[in-house]
Amino acid sequence: MRIAILGTRGIPANYGGFETFAEELAKRLVKRGHEVTVYCRERPSEPTFLGAKLVYLPTIRHKYLDTIAHTAVSTIHLIFHPVDVALYCNAANAIFTWMPRVVGTRVALNVDGLERNRKKWNQLAKKWYLLSEWLATFLPNETVTDAAAIETYYMEQYGRRSTFIPYGAEMGKLESTEVLDKLGLERGRYFFYVSRLEPENNALLVRETFEQVSTDMKLALVGDAPYAHDYIEQVRATSDPRIVIPGAIYGQGYKELGSHCFAYIHATEVGGTHPALIEAMGRGALVLYLDTVENREVAGDAGIPFEAFELAEKMHDVLAMSNAERDQLRRAAVERVRARYSWDAVTDQYEQLFKSLIR
Repeated sequence: MRIAILGTRGIPANYGGFETFAEELAKRLVKRGHEVTVYCRERPSEPTFLGAKLVYLPTIRHKYLDTIAHTAVSTIHLIFHPVDVALYCNAANAIFTWMPRVVGTRVALNVDGLERNRKKWNQLAKKWYLLSEWLATFLPNETVTDAAAIETYYMEQYGRRSTFIPYGAEMGKLESTEVLDKLGLERGRYFFYVSRLEPENNALLVRETFEQVSTDMKLALVGDAPYAHDYIEQVRATSDPRIVIPGAIYGQGYKELGSHCFAYIHATEVGGTHPALIEAMGRGALVLYLDTVENREVAGDAGIPFEAFELAEKMHDVLAMSNAERDQLRRAAVERVRARYSWDAVTDQYEQLFKSLIR
């Protein structure tokens, strides 16, 4: 099949979950003999990556226009270079998904979570996302949800079925510790937090809570965001020498941090299935997660849920646990990912979806 992936920042993955998703899915589809094109916002150094063709197109670098502007020009390009199936990412792009269908391309849209609940959006943006949710139920050929909770929401809110395909994650720990050495961290002696540093991901809560915890361990608080400078300044405003805030770290360094942490803290409150949570579990991390429906769906009893007000208490609890208790939770996390969130299984489901759309 000829397959195009639109609506992300592109690959190599150097931003967030959708970019990692595009990279992992694209490289596996290529290995299975399909021709894959990924639309990118950053100009790639090479015309291909992991066998996928990269198409760079310009965008408008603005908090409210970046995604839809790039998807608009990508859609125009796609119309003149049609493929068999186009996979759009992000519900905000729903309005474009009818256009490739005019030239015979079948279209699927991964809507992600309920983006309109993010604090960074103004009222106009929230209304756009609400409109986009509705458009997502009939403009593409198929709507994809990556969390059962989001699948249920679309059924209850709009009376429309969607195809549930979860996110995936790699398995196993890395032995290398290069990034730990650079950051002054020791194996098994730091709490790890990673996300886009935006208010609904609660980086400030994690930093302020850790300052209240009596421990000689460190906190590695990793992430960045392009349109949240004021919030990031608040997060960085600490004098606690135990807290390390290096900015965004991708690739090998990110994998090393997840592999060797004492515990991983997941505090994101908006969205569907969060890649960082699954990835930490796949590395065998001891997971503390904010108790939302979506996070509970992923981690379940393989992690420790918390409400915002009790995070300090839960951190003290894991510090007081026996090694056997902590290791049991770590093993449960790995097994949960193995059973539910394999990238190969995710690719199987997308490949089957694409074939069914063409038929």
